Amino acid sequence: MIASIEKVVYTGKTHTTGGRTGESQSSDGRLDIKLSVPGSAGPGTNPEQLLAAGWSACFIGAMGKAAAELNLTLPKETAVDAEIDLGLTDNAYFLQARLNVSLPGLEPEHAQQLTDKAHQICPYSKATRGNIAVTIRLI
Repeated sequence: MIASIEKVVYTGKTHTTGGRTGESQSSDGRLDIKLSVPGSAGPGTNPEQLLAAGWSACFIGAMGKAAAELNLTLPKETAVDAEIDLGLTDNAYFLQARLNVSLPGLEPEHAQQLTDKAHQICPYSKATRGNIAVTIRLI
């Protein structure tokens, strides 16, 4: 079942030209980037890096919400190293993801509860659930 949004909180708007070798700008002017094919020597970033940055930032926010709900304190040094793979299977492109979560000073069982709950809260996790392989690992 697809969830229906009752109230839009924010809409990110971009204008992109040229595909993977083009450029993209946000409607508010805060984002203005060149794009390059992954692994190339091109001057820009790529969609996989952008997804990794967005998802990891959102996941940290979700961990903050989860920490409040679980009566835990999110460590100041919390970090997520996201890895997004672009790959081929039977000549079709697919993505897979790994979120490597660092919660220094948190007991392992609390860290696991926190990441499990954050994975249920995070909109990026919801969007990818059941669509791509996702591994979340505590480091």
